[in-house]
Formats: sequence, structure tokens, C-alpha cells
Amino acid sequence: MNTADLGLPVDVPSTALFTDQYELTMLRAALAAGTAERRSVFEVFTRRLPEGRRYGVVAGTGRVLDAVENFRFDADVLGFLRERGIVDEPTLEWLASYRFGGDIWGYPEGEVYFPGSPLLRVEGSFAECVLLETVILSILNHDSAIAAAASRMASAAGGRPLIEMGARRTHELAAVAASRAAYIGGFTTTSDLAAGFRYGIPTVGTSAHAFTLLHDDERDAFQAQVNSLGRGTTLLVDTYDVAEAVRTAVEVAGTELGAVRIDSGDLLLVAHRVRQQLDELGAAGTKIVVTSDLDEYAIASLAAAPVDAYGVGTQLVTGSGHPTCSMVYKLVARAESADPKAPMVPVAKKSSGGKTSIGGRKWAARRLDEHGVAEAEVIGVGPVPAELADQQLLVQLIKAGQVLAREPLDVVRERHADVRARLPLSATQLSRGEPVLPTEYV
Repeated sequence: MNTADLGLPVDVPSTALFTDQYELTMLRAALAAGTAERRSVFEVFTRRLPEGRRYGVVAGTGRVLDAVENFRFDADVLGFLRERGIVDEPTLEWLASYRFGGDIWGYPEGEVYFPGSPLLRVEGSFAECVLLETVILSILNHDSAIAAAASRMASAAGGRPLIEMGARRTHELAAVAASRAAYIGGFTTTSDLAAGFRYGIPTVGTSAHAFTLLHDDERDAFQAQVNSLGRGTTLLVDTYDVAEAVRTAVEVAGTELGAVRIDSGDLLLVAHRVRQQLDELGAAGTKIVVTSDLDEYAIASLAAAPVDAYGVGTQLVTGSGHPTCSMVYKLVARAESADPKAPMVPVAKKSSGGKTSIGGRKWAARRLDEHGVAEAEVIGVGPVPAELADQQLLVQLIKAGQVLAREPLDVVRERHADVRARLPLSATQLSRGEPVLPTEYV
């Protein structure tokens, strides 16, 4: 069963108002001026990566496809726009039949990107493309930020499982999107049942300190949990005294105890002590899970510790200090007139302060060295050089309004792991640095 097709409560009936008012006022003015139907090309890119980051991760593409399909102006939405006087009647009439009928190309979800990468290209009339700006940026900026943080954490974890536990640290709907993005970036499970229901992500969870505090003593709490969930459960051992709790846990569950979780204290020191104690008690197969405000740096600091899995919450769902990717959606080419045969001309903003952009419909390719390792992100306008023809990055996602490229989430997750493995080794360094690949314009 494809859970993405169930139409769950975490969805909304229309994405049309997930936008800024000026998208509609621009549409209104363009319709009146006769320029709304000019063929146009918009591109999503970022001028720079978050400070110190070496690569970005494309995430949210699948949600963008859903948002474009659901971008519909129903009677209630049109009534709201009429009541507020945001647009006039001719514009309302135009919006009533709105369906995106253009083309969208983009980097495959799970790919990496760099400054200037045209990671999404939207083509159609100005009117139909301009309306999608805010919702596309909202999704890509959020999901890509989470996926980038998750990717760094997965690299730091060195193959140890990562549990996404951030639902209580963000908006309830953002939490579902964050779980999806974290899974793409390398997390293995989530505690958020809505994410499991909506996207099929494996879910986990056992108990919190409240369950221990509910009972008269720790032994009663552990016994109740084992009776209910079995000896393979994970017992939380830092409510009172860790050493005493570990001893009690093994007495209650036996050496078949699945895992213990540590949520406070000096995790490096405590993990070593708990591992030694478990081994002495004969529970050599019992795993250790650590939580407690982890980020990629804390995870890396535990690389030598006897830790089997990490649970991450706040730092993950806030992008580990970078909650957005600063992506923009810019018009880069448009027709000289509304005539379907009118020639296209490149356009670009020119301003000071680092906000300039490059005009023209772009292609992108990743040049590899003789060992198959990426060495440059190459971006150009016009013909693609023959030597880069088989290394192009953009694929068609929507053609004439029809979605072409929906993918299972596991495929996206595997793609990211493969792409990250083909970057230079320095890509996974946590120290601050420049993008691991230079961007070359040809």
C-alpha cells in the first residue's frame, strides 16, 4: 500500500493560499497589462550555502509535486480573495480555472547542490509560474535544511542508526515534513506516528521518565514495560541512579534486554560505564541508545564510545543552526511578447549587496575525475558540452502539468547516500569550510 496516496489528515485540501499576496497582485497587474501569458522560465537556486557548510541536500521535491497538483482555487478560497479585495473579478475568474500546465525540471530528490545550482526550473506562462513561488520555496527551504543537517549527522554517526525525535520541538505539520527530510538524509526511524502513517517511515518508541515516575519504584516500572513490550524493549535508565537502574533492568529483563537509553549526563563517560556494567552482568547483547540535545558535533564526539544508536530532536528539526537554505525563485528568461512563437530573452536582476543573478535557461552537470569522484558543478546556458552530456543533473518532473517523477522515499534515501559517497572525502568534515565543489559557469 502506498501511504502517500491515502489522503491523511496531515494534508490540506488546497495549497493555493500557501503564498504571499504579491504573487496575486502581480498576476492581477500582468493580466491587465497583457503580459501574463508571456512564456517564462523561473529557477530556484541559492547564492551561497549556510556558513561553513560544504554541500546542500535537495529535499522536498516530492512534496512540491503534491503542492503543485493541489494548487487549486476553490469557492471558499475565491470568496476570501473577493472579500478582502485582493484581486479583481477578471483575476478571480482566471484563478477559478487555474491548473499548472507547464513543465518543471529539477535535481532528483536526494541529490546534493552548491551555490548557483539550478535545482528547480519552472517553465510556462508568467501567470501560472509566478503563483507557485512561495509554496515551492517554503517546502524546499525547510526540507533541504533538515536533510542537510541529517546528512551531516549520518556522516558523523558512521553507520550507527539515527532516530528522529523532533516532533515536540516544532510545528506539528512541520514535524511530519522534517521526519521525511531526515529519512532522506540518512536517519533510520522516527518517533512521529504521523510521519510513519503518511510516508511509511519506520517508527520506534518505548517510554519516557514520566512512566518511571508513575510507579512506586523503578523496578515496578521496568517490570510493567517488560510485561507489556517484551524483553527486547529499551529501558530508560537515567531517571534516578544509572548504575542501579542498569542492574535492576537486567534483573527484570534478563540478559535478553534489548537496549538501555541514556538521556542525560556526560554521555561519553556514562556510556563507557554502562557498557562495562552490562558486559559484567552478562548482557553483552544489550545495546545502548543515547539522546539529550544531540547535534552532529556531539554525535562525532561519541564516535569512540560504545553507543549503538542516537536519538536526535531539537537540533535536527531546526537545521542544526541553519533552519533555511536561503533559496530564491527568480525569473531568468521570458518571451518578448505573448505570441507563442516569440523569441525568449534572458533576464536578470542587477543590484548591489550580492543579490545579482545570471539570466538564461540553465543546464547543470557534475564533472567527475578519473576515479569517479565529483570535482566541479558546471552550469551553463545554451548547448551542453559533449563531454558533460551524460552527467547532466536536471530531470523532468512535470510535463504539461502532469507529474512524471514520483519516487518511493527509500529510492530517494539511497540516492542521497550514493551521491554523498561520490563527493570528495572532505565533504563529510564537520569543520567549517567552503563548498566541497567549485561552481563553474560556461
